[in-house]
Amino acid sequence: MQKVKVNYLFEGAVAQIILDDGKANILDIQMMSELTGLLASMNKMPDIKLITFEGAGKNFSFGASVAEHTEELSEKMLDTFHGLFYAIIDLNIPTLAKISGHCLGGGFELPLVCNFIFTDKSARIGQPEIVLGVFAPPASIILPMKVGYLKAEELLLTGKIIDAEEAKNMGLVNEVFEDKESMEQATNEWIEKYILPKSAASLKYAVGAVRLAFNKTMRESIPVLSDIYNNQMMKSKDANEGIKSFMEKRKPVWKNC
Repeated sequence: MQKVKVNYLFEGAVAQIILDDGKANILDIQMMSELTGLLASMNKMPDIKLITFEGAGKNFSFGASVAEHTEELSEKMLDTFHGLFYAIIDLNIPTLAKISGHCLGGGFELPLVCNFIFTDKSARIGQPEIVLGVFAPPASIILPMKVGYLKAEELLLTGKIIDAEEAKNMGLVNEVFEDKESMEQATNEWIEKYILPKSAASLKYAVGAVRLAFNKTMRESIPVLSDIYNNQMMKSKDANEGIKSFMEKRKPVWKNC
């Protein structure tokens, strides 16, 4: 089953990408590979001015697949996941995420790399990886750049889940709407006002310019954190216990090593 859908709107100027696995829109290796392939194909579509991401149903995404966080699969999972971020960076096309419901872990790191984030009041956002005994590599890079270390560390080290209003107050999202329908309508109006009148080529140059330091930091830091994740943390007892206990639906028994 294909897990990613795409619609081309506004006479092809906007690519609407929908995560849809029929359940919780889990970012597993299959979905991430489909997303990366789709984004790569957009390199040959010079008329695209905006890419939007959203989840089918009531939730954006419950996160990356916990079952693929095992020591045996983590390297492939992480490489595939990070390939998605490189694909977005390479495109330099403006990106916008529309969040309803749960948007957690790896499921939030995708919106986090976008230029714009819109939510409705049902949104519940967080990076709960630490609860499973692991950490979030892309979020560890992006959150401090977007909201500063004070709030970034609060989210990353506690794993707390926040609502849309708190996310907006900390500068994490651009707009909050009453519900999914009003968010959709307002987004379309925003696109018509702020995106469609612009040159697609000029938007790409502008994204590349405003994200010069951001992209440099991402490219330099992701390999470092991948190495820590795969070759240090996933060799620890607690990281594997955290994943195992989640899969077995029980409390973890930490060894602190």
